[in-house]
Amino acid sequence: MSSEVSIALMARAPEPGRAKTRLIPSLGATGAARLHAAMTRHALSSIARCGLGATIWCEPGTDHPFFAECARDFGAILRGQSQGDLGARMHAIFACADGPLLLMGSDCPSVDVAMLRSCAEKLARADAVFLPTADGGYGLIGLQRPIPEIFLDMPWGTDAVMTTTRERLSRLRVDWVEPAQIWDVDTPDDLARLAATGFPIPACED
Repeated sequence: MSSEVSIALMARAPEPGRAKTRLIPSLGATGAARLHAAMTRHALSSIARCGLGATIWCEPGTDHPFFAECARDFGAILRGQSQGDLGARMHAIFACADGPLLLMGSDCPSVDVAMLRSCAEKLARADAVFLPTADGGYGLIGLQRPIPEIFLDMPWGTDAVMTTTRERLSRLRVDWVEPAQIWDVDTPDDLARLAATGFPIPACED
């Protein structure tokens, strides 16, 4: 694994009614927020165990107590996300990077230590690396340098994200790899799969 590769995690503050809102019908607002917090900590634990220093890009800002706990427990650096849609915020993170960077979300507990190590190693030899999700998006992206074209006017939240990204990468003649397909936790249908892994699912309290 290249020591030059760093990793960033995008995370929202686990506030009931604002975090993982599509899970509220099954878990309630409090349960959905607690699951989001647990998945964020799970991701940070995986990052720490594979030896990559983490930067948490916080939404809406760095002053939430949860982020202070994560910084203390995992030695993470806290940064605030910029304004704009998902693509604009992701591009801003890559624009701040000093070198090759892996960027992942906090809702992909299927990303384990081995996957992170593999992505870091492959990014040392390719322009880009992606872990596409089963629903047509991606849960991790790694870039050697910022590529703004793959973030502009993307159909975020649809099953066309990865397909559109591949088309743009090909047009730009970017060399990329996809080491594995993963799954994320967005909807109530995803909870059964998560529970089958042994990940603790909060009870509905609302």
